[in-house]
Amino acid sequence: MSTIEILSLEHEGMYFTARAAGEGPLVLMLHGFPDDFHSFDAQIEAIAAQGYRVVAPMMRGYESSSCSPRDLYHLIHLASDVFAWMKLLKARQCHLIGHDWGALTAYVAVALQPKKFVSLTTLAIPHLRRGLQGVVGVPAQLVKSAYILLMQFQKASELIVERDDYAFIETLWRRWSPTWQFSQADIDQVKSTFRAEGVTHAATQYYRCLLQPLSLSTQQSWRLLTRRVSVPTLALTGEQDGCMDSRLYDSLMREQDFEKGLQVRKIANVGHFLHREAPDEVNAMILDWLNQHPLLRS
Repeated sequence: MSTIEILSLEHEGMYFTARAAGEGPLVLMLHGFPDDFHSFDAQIEAIAAQGYRVVAPMMRGYESSSCSPRDLYHLIHLASDVFAWMKLLKARQCHLIGHDWGALTAYVAVALQPKKFVSLTTLAIPHLRRGLQGVVGVPAQLVKSAYILLMQFQKASELIVERDDYAFIETLWRRWSPTWQFSQADIDQVKSTFRAEGVTHAATQYYRCLLQPLSLSTQQSWRLLTRRVSVPTLALTGEQDGCMDSRLYDSLMREQDFEKGLQVRKIANVGHFLHREAPDEVNAMILDWLNQHPLLRS
């Protein structure tokens, strides 16, 4: 197996730590909430071993050194980090993989500059072009998404996330992946990430930046988030997902919205953190998708 390297990436005066391994075409992996770059520990070496350069950075604000001084956590700004990282890694193109908020960031990045991406893989979050249609078809999603309303209240949400040694994070993990027997080490690692100065604020600010109707950055982000996708896309969902109901994929993921092809795979007996819960199965699907879409060197 490849040795894990620790990289330091920079963008606009913010510094991002990344875990990396392997040599070959670049595969960028973007984590979600509440999580960190260790989310992909079971993927990095396995994918690198098959001839790829795999890099999993901490997302903006998930460490004190990358907290935005202007509170810019809109998807359009998160996507700009992706392009900066690619430039630093000297990659003209890459494969992009995102889970949860990483998936939303990935959808916006490929909408902005589709030619930079050979393939897209999203985990646990469907494309939102037909979002209203999905809620109508799966009204239970309104209950599952109720926590997003809480996040709109800055002080209250930050207090709740931090209360009782970040018990809220553990509650979400159990609710979103009800059959996952995660280790104490896994949950302790993520809690330690959130304890760093500024991280709880940044991670919850993502949700507030998503729903600021008067913000130009929010408006731009939503226009990009609902644009047709012109990169080959693999969408993975766990059938037991307690955060984003897997039934949404039936109405939201339509082939006509994916100009270069779409493959949707539902995985039984796993929830929102499917790549952590069933790493061998997920890795096999991802590697098959990457191999179907080789990066052609110019």
